[in-house]
This record gives sequence, C-alpha cells and structure tokens, in this order.
Amino acid sequence: MGLLEGKVTLITGCSRGIGYAIMQRYLEEGAIVYANARTDGSLDEVVQNEDVCQGRLHPVYFDIQDQAAVKACIMQIKKEQGRLDVLVNNAGIMKDAWMGMITDQMLEATFDINVFSMLRVTQMALKIMRGTKGAIINLSSIVGLRGNAGQSAYAASKGAVAALTKTWARELAAGNIRVNGIAPGKIDTDMVQSMGEERVAEQIKEVGMGRLGTAKEVADTAVFLGSDLSSYITGEIIGVNGGWFL
Repeated sequence: MGLLEGKVTLITGCSRGIGYAIMQRYLEEGAIVYANARTDGSLDEVVQNEDVCQGRLHPVYFDIQDQAAVKACIMQIKKEQGRLDVLVNNAGIMKDAWMGMITDQMLEATFDINVFSMLRVTQMALKIMRGTKGAIINLSSIVGLRGNAGQSAYAASKGAVAALTKTWARELAAGNIRVNGIAPGKIDTDMVQSMGEERVAEQIKEVGMGRLGTAKEVADTAVFLGSDLSSYITGEIIGVNGGWFL
C-alpha cells in the first residue's frame, strides 16, 4: 500500500521537470492524480501507460491564469471524487535579469503566474478541501529565501510564495489543512540545462554535495509532505539543495 493510497490530488505544471516527477511519484504511491498542463495532449502518453497510471491519472489541460478553467477543473474533481486531499502548486516561470534591466512586464508576468495565479488556484481548491485532513504544498525556491544575483523578479515571487505558505498554515491549521513549502536548489531540469554546460558546471561548484539535485529528490519531499508521515508538520519550508548557500 502506497504512502498516498487513494488520496485525491491536483498537481499544477506537470508537463516536465519537477512537476512531472511529482506526478510520477504520486502515482507510484497510489494517489488519484489530476495533473495540470497547459498543452493539450502533453500527458496522453502517460495516461496510455497502464503500468504507470493504472487508471488513476486524469490530465486537466488549462493555463492556471485562466480563472474560469481553474474553476471548471475544481468542479470536475468535486463531481468525480467529491473531495480534494492534496494540492501541489508547482506551476511557475523564471525570468532572470539584473536589477537595472527588470521591466514592469517581466515583474507582472512572473508575479501573475508564480503568486497571483497560485493564490487563486488555492482559493478555489479550498472550496472542496475544507473539512478534510488536507495538505497544500507550494513550490518556492532557495533563491526566494536567500536571494541570488540576477534573479530579483524570480526571487521576489518565490519569497512571496514562502510568506503565503506560512500565513496560510496559520489560517488553515484549525481546519486540519496543513500548508508547507519546498525550496529546491540547483536541480537537474531542462530549465537549468538551458543555461549551457559551462554555466551549469560553475553552478555545481557552489553546491556542497558537488552535484545537481534530481527532480525525483524534490518529488520525494512532496510525497512526504502530502502523506500522513508529515501529519503534524505545517508552515515549514523544506530546502532540497545539497548544501547550496550553507
């Protein structure tokens, strides 16, 4: 029996990277997963792999900035499952620039997806989560806690995610809904590899363990936070960073 057996879960941003890994691990642990992605059909191949999903994967294709689509997804989950046990707010973007080059458009786009849309998804999800022993997991970032040169917009947005996580934990604890965050460090994803081999090598030098983390290592932390193993943990931001910034 898996750690998440029968738990109804919504995970945003599942088409690649950390979101994809969380989706896979949740399926492995027995969860019923509503996996969000923006591109229609991008998860169909996984659905067709019965060895992986065993009929428990439900792709929901929409942009989290589309409030009507978010509402339709939550209503679909309510109709089909009657409840929501775990929400993983993973979807996000990263736009980097030195302070003098930051534009209003860059800030608005970053905050609209990483903060405002995440907040709206959570507000809607709570409509079918209240009254359950629910768990909300927000993907922050180590740079949202410690800062990093050239990442003002991203760091500020992920710092806001950490602040919201702690605030929601206080607001929702009495209703038995736990809210925690994960702050990944240097993780081996397409986003990181797009920086180029030379820059990635420089980044690895800053990590105490001397390597990039894997998306699975982040996903394992999400499994812990979504499971009953963390039943008395709320308001925490868990770093998955291999010793970066220590």
